[in-house]
Amino acid sequence: MEKGVILQYFEWYTPSEPHLWVELKENAKKLKEAGFSAIWMPPSYKGIAGKNDVGYGAYDLYDLGEFDAKGSIPTKYGTKDELLTCVKSLHEAGLDVYSDVVLDHKMGADGFEKVKAREVANDKRDEFVSDEEEIEVATIFNFPARKDKYSSFHWNWEDFDGIDYDNKTHRHADYLFASKQWDDEVDDENENYDYLMGADLDFSNPDVVEECK
Repeated sequence: MEKGVILQYFEWYTPSEPHLWVELKENAKKLKEAGFSAIWMPPSYKGIAGKNDVGYGAYDLYDLGEFDAKGSIPTKYGTKDELLTCVKSLHEAGLDVYSDVVLDHKMGADGFEKVKAREVANDKRDEFVSDEEEIEVATIFNFPARKDKYSSFHWNWEDFDGIDYDNKTHRHADYLFASKQWDDEVDDENENYDYLMGADLDFSNPDVVEECK
């Protein structure tokens, strides 16, 4: 088996200008000559902070810098056309390409819903610390700028099992929605470490699984 060397071509403080896809394209041949065999690219889709989002506040996985959403058309790293040109140049230089993708913790919802939920202890996810209450959650994702191009799937609270913020009280806490449970194929740290950031996808929902595929 041939051994290779992969380069992570981004970091948390990568500037948004010049566009990373343009810079990476220009450096493709040099990177190959330097001995690298593969490039690890940052998340390429639109995040909650638009052109300033590193890519881990996942908003729309289908917007690769094509739609005017979250304050910009480009992502932090460039436009969709720049991305595709960059990948083509990397392949032509003989480099493999790996794109970082975060499917979970959706953020930047297009609307709010009121749902029943209970707060859980931060360090003991299976322990409830409140009675069932009504909270207001950011779980409506219908991506108005994209207008159902590539996918017509619209998200609502039933596609998630919990969230980390109650918009009604403006309170940061871990909430498990009524009739839901945390995913169980996760680390057992804190009894159940179904990592919670934004709205947590419910992978027991077959519609969610199919959309992620």
